[in-house]
Amino acid sequence: MATKTRSDKPTVIKKYANRRLYDTGRSSYVTLDDLCTMVKEERDFVVYDAKTGEDLTRSVLTQIIVDQEGKGGQNLLPISFLRQLIGYYGDSIQSIVPNYLEHALDSFSKNQEKFREMFSVSAFEELSRQNMSVFENALKMNPWTSAFPNPLTGGKSTGTDADKVQDMKETIAELQKEIDRLSK
Repeated sequence: MATKTRSDKPTVIKKYANRRLYDTGRSSYVTLDDLCTMVKEERDFVVYDAKTGEDLTRSVLTQIIVDQEGKGGQNLLPISFLRQLIGYYGDSIQSIVPNYLEHALDSFSKNQEKFREMFSVSAFEELSRQNMSVFENALKMNPWTSAFPNPLTGGKSTGTDADKVQDMKETIAELQKEIDRLSK
């Protein structure tokens, strides 16, 4: 199904007393799952009571959210958020909450591609690769005393205690440089 543009008129859905939803554009009954799919496809619709003509769009969209939240593992709304939201009903700032939430969600939507990139599998793979590289470099530097053989070479550190301490300081400095380089 093609995505509707903003200039197109929304699909009219009629809700009957028996709770059935009728899509007047397709001349067929639809379910809340069908309407959920329409939302995800960015297809605009309005829902009217078939008898009174009352606009029921808000309550139907809310019902879709409740149904989605009820499905296992698909919760988007944390309990603390729901409690806070309920607390705003009747509050003096109730009138600004919808605009704030809409603005915040719009900003999130505009940046969703960046979020997807940040949390993608490839980003985690790259981070893991970098961490492994730092770990391997640290092992190659062998800052440990003679009691701890280098697992890569099997060799042991040689020299006086002062030399070993100096080696450890240099290794720590090198590791810090590597961490600084990777974090840029």
